[in-house]
Amino acid sequence: MRIVVMSDRWRQVAFQALLCVALAFSTKSMADSENLPVQAYDQSAIGRRGYFYVGGRYAGDDGKNIMRGQMYVEVLTPKTARRPYPIVLFHGSAQTATNWMGTPDGRKGWADYFVGQGYVVYLIEQPMRGRSAWHPGDGATRMFTAQELERLFTGISARGNWPQAKMHSQWPGSGLKGDPIFDAFYATQVETLVSSEETERANQAAGVALLDMIGPAILLTHSQAGYFSWLITDKRPALIKANIAIEPAGPPIENVIFATGKGRAWGLTNIPISYDPPLTDPKDLAIFKEDHAASSDLTPCWLQKEPARQLPNLRGIPTLVVVGEASYHAVFDHCTVSWLNQAGVKTDFIRLENEGLQGNGHMMMLEKNNLEIAKLLDEWIQRNVR
Repeated sequence: MRIVVMSDRWRQVAFQALLCVALAFSTKSMADSENLPVQAYDQSAIGRRGYFYVGGRYAGDDGKNIMRGQMYVEVLTPKTARRPYPIVLFHGSAQTATNWMGTPDGRKGWADYFVGQGYVVYLIEQPMRGRSAWHPGDGATRMFTAQELERLFTGISARGNWPQAKMHSQWPGSGLKGDPIFDAFYATQVETLVSSEETERANQAAGVALLDMIGPAILLTHSQAGYFSWLITDKRPALIKANIAIEPAGPPIENVIFATGKGRAWGLTNIPISYDPPLTDPKDLAIFKEDHAASSDLTPCWLQKEPARQLPNLRGIPTLVVVGEASYHAVFDHCTVSWLNQAGVKTDFIRLENEGLQGNGHMMMLEKNNLEIAKLLDEWIQRNVR
């Protein structure tokens, strides 16, 4: 029998080789056996992430101060940055940043998509909402009922009462209470401030504070946050490289579908925005309502009488409004676009069905073709933002 005695060096080499083999088998075994109780998706494009707060002010009696109006912000940076400007994602009423983080059926959301395209992405939660603390002194709140969400967001084809509602086909599930996907979505809903004016003031201030911190950026807003597209830009036009408004709050002057009665006395907003010639009282806006709309499934618009006052701080900034085929916004978003264009803000308008993306409702960032829509937005940015 021949006995082989290994030197210390070769013993170390052999040990390292065995360790590598063991680790390889262990890693494969862990991957093969991974069985999460929840859906998860790849986030390998993210290089770093963090969070911080902007805005806010101390209030209350001396010795009993609290902070009010601060805004939670999460930042995602790509491993490889390929886009020159970050995207700031503003969610709508009763929502939080979860709108962008994924879908209620476990698919990738817009935040990860845009990081994958090479953007730095900022996710916010509106002041007095979610992780941006609300205090009783901030004012009354309200919660959307499950039935309201069915009608306006998820179960549109069954519950909607506008002409385009029957075309809704992109929600991943029945869209009705009791369906697991609807229930997962409804679980994300939070209390929202009743006062639109206070919401607009707080988000304008916090949005300006964010831009002052991070520099030039692209604003991508949804629904109620459409107010902030115009209000933040009005204060910091040099820092806005593009405005993308997904079904922004509207239409100008008078509510349709979502509510009734007068609204947005300043045209696009409920609080002051800069016009030229200057406007100190919205009652001085010379306006009229169209006699009829372009078709029976659209609403007539309120417009300015000529010569129309201009929105000088929004002029020259690439602006896009996007609407889904089956959304309640399909009835009136053309009015917001008409108001912007008349006020000197050259605005592109995309109806998704005209781009081959059919059947979308108001929550398009969560629907089955959400990443196809995100791709469309990225392509628009590449064409329009220099």
